[in-house]
Amino acid sequence: MRLGFAGTPGFAAAALRALLAAGHGVELVLTQPDRAAGRGLVMRPSPVKELAQAAGLRLLQPLTLRDPVVQEQIRSRQLDVLVVAAYGLILPQVILDMPRWGCINIHASLLPRWRGAAPIQRAILAGDRETGISIMQMDAGLDSGPVLLSAGQEIRDDDTAATLHERLAEQGADLIVAVLDRLPLSGWQQPGSGITYAAKIDKAEAMLDWRLAAVQLARQVRAFNPLPVARCVLDGKALKVWAARPLAASGPPGVILAAARDGLLIACGEGALCIEELQPAGGRRMSVAEFLNGKAVPVGSCCMLATA
Repeated sequence: MRLGFAGTPGFAAAALRALLAAGHGVELVLTQPDRAAGRGLVMRPSPVKELAQAAGLRLLQPLTLRDPVVQEQIRSRQLDVLVVAAYGLILPQVILDMPRWGCINIHASLLPRWRGAAPIQRAILAGDRETGISIMQMDAGLDSGPVLLSAGQEIRDDDTAATLHERLAEQGADLIVAVLDRLPLSGWQQPGSGITYAAKIDKAEAMLDWRLAAVQLARQVRAFNPLPVARCVLDGKALKVWAARPLAASGPPGVILAAARDGLLIACGEGALCIEELQPAGGRRMSVAEFLNGKAVPVGSCCMLATA
């Protein structure tokens, strides 16, 4: 089968790696242009670009797919299918219509729940017990096309966006290979009920508001690990919070109830949040025990809502 592939992050790279391992001929890879990253703002290629270059695949990094020159480059490959996974650019109808069997998307949720950009984080934030992968025939809507194959995935109590992402990436890679082996498939239309949208994560959402319930704040910590990372302010300095769990305790929201090697216990609107791993401004990620070795945190002091 003559495949095209469109994707950018590690989630997509797992699928491309599986397609190559299954022996499919990948005629063209589309990925986002290199982006500046890190403290030095060094231009870095996407994981998909790195894999495509290592495999010697034809690569395009267009700023838009509405450029007629780019469209002709895709058309010239005479694709049977274009596989799309976390690409990041909208596919115009002319692209959707090009491949023999259309464009097929790997989406990290059980559609129609969590259509959109951040399904993994939104599922954790909402307290969902299950998510999964949907392999979808793409149409002009937002993740609204017929589902060709889907499979569930448990969301564990200790799952972060990173751990859940890793399992879903592997599941998606397995399912796309299975779907391609069965083409053509008609799939099933998504129901009109149960539709939710997973909006892109805003950095401001990572600020911990101690007036909220500890259970909700613990979900924020898990959902925003590894990006953008939950945060608060202690003694006037920003703290990133990498790991925390809710406990049954009470006190005025934001007040430190305990400061021990096994965690900082902070009162919330309901219950308390026990921070277990954090990162001070300009410092490295560390356990609370390491943090307390260099800084005293008085019980009764206040942990503030971060504002930036």
